[in-house]
Amino acid sequence: MDSNMTMANLLADNINSLIDLVRRHEKKQSFLLDQDKWYQVRLFLEDFRFHIVADELHRINTFCWNESYTKLLVTDVRKGVAVIDEFTERNYNDLFLLTAKLYTIKQLCQFFED
Repeated sequence: MDSNMTMANLLADNINSLIDLVRRHEKKQSFLLDQDKWYQVRLFLEDFRFHIVADELHRINTFCWNESYTKLLVTDVRKGVAVIDEFTERNYNDLFLLTAKLYTIKQLCQFFED
């Protein structure tokens, strides 16, 4: 398998992992975490259609490498991650669990820069 395909699939796996993390913590009843902020992150994920982007990354990079479409999808991911990262920085006390996953996604997106 081509390294570009592997990186694209790894990015898609990490996006799905971020979605699962947000869903898991949004449903937890905890007095330490503000559930409204987790809900806002989930709305960002839905607004930027991260689930669809991750599925498309898997689909187009399963058998062959499609550079132009992959870079287009990665650009969409970068836009969404920038918004979520800014929101996470402003609400760090409640959303600190997202920082590691966001950092990983940002580093994987840098692999596809020109």
